[in-house]
Amino acid sequence: MTPDNILSYHVLVNGLRVVHRRADSPVEYCGLAVKAGSRNESPEQYGLAHFVEHTIFKGTDRRRSWHIINRMESVGGDLNAYTSEEVTVLHSSFPAGHLPRAVELMADLIGNSRFPSAQIEREREVILDEVDSYLDSPSEAIFDDFNDLLFQGSPLGHNILGTADTIASFTPEICRGFLSRYYTPGNMVFFYMGPSSPDKVFRCVERYMSVLNHATVDIRHEVPPTASPFDIFRNHDTHQSHTIIGARIPGMYDDGKRAFALLNNILGGPCMNSLLNVALRERRGYVYSVDSYTSLFTDCGELTIYFGCDPEHVAPCRRIVFDTLSRLAESPMKPRALEAAKKQYIGQMTVGSDNSEQLAISTGRSTLFNGYAPQAKDIIERINSITPDDIRKAAEYLTPDKCSILTFG
Repeated sequence: MTPDNILSYHVLVNGLRVVHRRADSPVEYCGLAVKAGSRNESPEQYGLAHFVEHTIFKGTDRRRSWHIINRMESVGGDLNAYTSEEVTVLHSSFPAGHLPRAVELMADLIGNSRFPSAQIEREREVILDEVDSYLDSPSEAIFDDFNDLLFQGSPLGHNILGTADTIASFTPEICRGFLSRYYTPGNMVFFYMGPSSPDKVFRCVERYMSVLNHATVDIRHEVPPTASPFDIFRNHDTHQSHTIIGARIPGMYDDGKRAFALLNNILGGPCMNSLLNVALRERRGYVYSVDSYTSLFTDCGELTIYFGCDPEHVAPCRRIVFDTLSRLAESPMKPRALEAAKKQYIGQMTVGSDNSEQLAISTGRSTLFNGYAPQAKDIIERINSITPDDIRKAAEYLTPDKCSILTFG
């Protein structure tokens, strides 16, 4: 990977943590990582975290929606956000020299958002269209249905977007309540990446964000119950079949998480030489696409394999996937093959680290959940320490008797 940038940390009196990553660049990146997402919603409020993320930009005590949009764009920057199961991130990128503008704007959004009724109604229609569009795409919707089954009985098991009924129920008061409960100094991390010195950034954040004073509540999640493996077919009347095979794995704090990441890359990573792409697409032409993914939460995780193919190829594809998983679980990889996989994975990480915006966001997320952002050399050292038996043990979580299957056809 690229040489480590110097990381500096600071904590405001109100409890807000700040992480600074030095980078010689004409562009600055900053944002807030908030430990709140769809997992923090009650059933009658599914979709609320995502809804708040959208509507927080719709007006404050001082600004209307247009002024919020224009504040960073007028200097050539942008302001954006996203929501996942356990985190929401507000982030901005802009030409160097405009940090106070970005920090003050974010402090205003967190401390003074009003969620105007007229703006909420307009945004509600936008989000409902997003839900409809998502449901019309089986290759995307199948992931939510799979999670509903894998994490049934848990807040992890529902669509981040919510439903038409829950979205229709959100009011300005409900939105403000969610913001006040979760967007608190002790539940957030401010992250920065750019050429400004740590002292300059810390002073700027102190100036604008020290006024945030919502008390942080104790947020605890219950570990999702373990569901029995399932094998389910759902008729969606599609010309192409979509299949997910997956299983529960340990979460982000498990010592073996790097082995699962490497295993995932070996199975169905972004390169065309992944085991499953070679077996299903290159050799046999069975699939349009095949990929594997890991999702790590604070107390559990999942590794899933997705493939899309003609209906008559679902059965042989399933057999090949399970044959591949069984081989990995039954015997350790050859040392030379494992070293090649490590080299490729580290190379992909090096290329990925060139995406400055994603590196800045990753720094904030890591600090939010771990208290620090790992150095590149430490990550590489951990990857290089993975043994053939580590991969074998990780693959044991994905043996045929432990995996679940969902097919849309």
